[in-house]
Amino acid sequence: MTSAATVFIVDDDPSVLQSLGRLVKSAGFKVATFASSCEFLVHAKNDDPGCIVLDMQMPELCGFDLQQKLKDNGWNLPIIFLTGHGDISMCVKAIKAGAVDFLTKPCADTTLLASIAQAITIGLEARRVQTERGELRNRYASLTKREREVCCHVVTGHANKQIAYDLGTCVQTIKVHRMRVMEKLNIQSLPDLVRLTEKLGMRLPAPE
Repeated sequence: MTSAATVFIVDDDPSVLQSLGRLVKSAGFKVATFASSCEFLVHAKNDDPGCIVLDMQMPELCGFDLQQKLKDNGWNLPIIFLTGHGDISMCVKAIKAGAVDFLTKPCADTTLLASIAQAITIGLEARRVQTERGELRNRYASLTKREREVCCHVVTGHANKQIAYDLGTCVQTIKVHRMRVMEKLNIQSLPDLVRLTEKLGMRLPAPE
C-alpha cells in the first residue's frame, strides 16, 4: 500500500523539485511536484494515500499558510516540512499544527525517506480509523430512538429491570431492544458496546 502512495513535493526551487522527485521515485513512491502552494491547491487531490514534503519559504502562500489552509479544508495528508530557513520556534509551531516532521536542508536522503515512510504509515492509519468510525456511525444511526435510549442505559451499567422501570416498559421488551442493538451494531458483548462508543468519540444521548 505504501508503494501506491503519492508523495507531493512543494518547493519553489526547480532544482530541489527535480532532485527530490528522483530520490522519492527511486524509493518506489509515486511523485507529484509543484512549484508553489497555489499550484498544489489547484491540481492536487486528497483522495489517494501519501504525504506532502513542503518547503517553508515560498511566494504567495508559505508553508505555514498552506498547512493551515489544508487543515481548514479537511485534508488528511501528513506534512513533512523541509526547509533551508528553519529554527526551533518554527519547528515547534509546525509540529503543534500537526506536521509529522520538520527537516532542514541539506537533509540526508535516508533521513528524508524514513520520514516519508513514517508519514505515509501515519496517514494510512488515520484513514483506516476514519473509515472505521464512519462505518460505526452508520450502524449507530440505524438504531431507533428507543434502541438508542436502551443503548445509553446499557452503557451506563443499568440492568434490564432498572432500564424497564426508567423507560416505563417490561423487562422482556428491554431484552428485545438490547438484542436488536447488538445485532445492528454487530457486536457480541457489553465491553464491545463500550469500546464502540469510545471509538465513535461521542457520548450517547441521555434518554428523555
